[in-house]
Amino acid sequence: MAARVVLAGSTRPAAHGFTPAGTLDPSTEVTATVVLRRRAALPAGLVSGPSVIGRQELADRYGADPADVLRVRTVLSGLGLSVVAEDPASRRLSVRGDLAALHRAFGVSLEAVSLGDTRLRQRVGALEVPSELAGVVQAVLGLDDRPQARRPAASPAVEAKVGYTPPVLGKIYGFPPAVDGVASTVAVIELGGGYTDAELATYFQGLAVGPVAVRAVSVDGGANTPNSGVDDEVLLDIEVIGGLAPEVQQLVYFAPNTDQGFVDAVSTAVHASPTPAAVSISWGAAEELWTEQTRTALDDAFADAAALGVTVVASSGDWGAADEQTDGKQHVDFPASSPHVLSCGGTSLRADSATGVIGSETVWNNGVGDHATGGGVSAFFPRPDYQSACGVPDSGRGVPDVSAVADPNTGYMVLVHGKSYPAGGTSAVAPLWSALVARLVQHLGRPLGLVQPLLYKDSQPGVLTSGFRDVTAGDNQGYPASPGWDPCTGLGSPDGNALLAVLRQRLTGQ
Repeated sequence: MAARVVLAGSTRPAAHGFTPAGTLDPSTEVTATVVLRRRAALPAGLVSGPSVIGRQELADRYGADPADVLRVRTVLSGLGLSVVAEDPASRRLSVRGDLAALHRAFGVSLEAVSLGDTRLRQRVGALEVPSELAGVVQAVLGLDDRPQARRPAASPAVEAKVGYTPPVLGKIYGFPPAVDGVASTVAVIELGGGYTDAELATYFQGLAVGPVAVRAVSVDGGANTPNSGVDDEVLLDIEVIGGLAPEVQQLVYFAPNTDQGFVDAVSTAVHASPTPAAVSISWGAAEELWTEQTRTALDDAFADAAALGVTVVASSGDWGAADEQTDGKQHVDFPASSPHVLSCGGTSLRADSATGVIGSETVWNNGVGDHATGGGVSAFFPRPDYQSACGVPDSGRGVPDVSAVADPNTGYMVLVHGKSYPAGGTSAVAPLWSALVARLVQHLGRPLGLVQPLLYKDSQPGVLTSGFRDVTAGDNQGYPASPGWDPCTGLGSPDGNALLAVLRQRLTGQ
């Protein structure tokens, strides 16, 4: 048997809440994603902008080395695995083989587990790779197909006090108008659920906007599957973006809810042509619930996005400062904690729908034992340079960066399976900010990529940052709000037109 070495960061614990479900058929074939190293490190200046790079140049300079691709293909093929797809730009190879071949290549023993009526594969412990591939292979994903992420959408309020349509929220938050003849693309990541064109048409006609272009894209066998349990999340994302920026084309990437599905969906969206203005992500989980190799693979994909000029936007979670963990400690959500992601927290909003005037905006917190905005300090990612002067502790990346309304009691009016009601969660804030980014890109005539260095420029502890409305009242069940940046609502909620003026001045110096 070929010599193997441990793949760093691949250790995975046994499943909690799953029950053994017998043995897997030895002839079972599995398709895994193998992530390779870069041929050269991405320069920090390219990732932080404002310059961007084309996909081909990114592939040629910072993608997978053709020699590495050949070596991986040769070694794995010799162990009985087939390389069924290659994408050197995103450094991913798709490999397929039966359980015996997977064991020869990766030292993995897969077993069957069940969760309710669902039968899944589980692996426990670390993976290995052939010694010839040590340092070349950075991650092997998809062997274990347990659910990786959750959708951080709060339940609809039983007796919601206020509901705002997306166009009204556009007025409240000062969204710049669409630029005639200039349209952007926003990618939306979904790990389940689906939509129907008929329901979307009904919703957007009711708002008197549109037509809105929405297209589903299948990744790793994922598909637009309405009536499959999480349609409310899918429809919330699409309806918020379409209601705020109907001229934007939405590409909705459906993938399985696995580590492999998440990485492949993000990588496919980021490297798509045309390059999207933004990628909206409403799914995540506490940082500790991800393997190191998966966090790294996703963060690398987000760095690719920044270099290509794509702004990745993610929700900060709906379980307060503990992020639904029960160890009595504070946790933040990933991928929101990636320094290459624009992290979105949530507020409760009282505003006049007719005039757009805000009466009050506070931290979203429905009380102990109920939902609240996520936020805090990362235990895995260091504090990025752009947060060094705004009051973020030096112990780690501060979450979130920005915010907007998330409380379902003051929520977004959506249409789901024929019912109209106010929905919320920070998973509504991510599409709101994605739509705003798309509008800003239209007006600026250039992509924004990693926008945080521009947003945080000149920010100071305890001081309102230009382009934002400061949220200074409330807490997220762990951290209090305060003037300036705080680990509840970040820099605050947007004043879109003011933010456009700030970005234009910071990009051009005028």
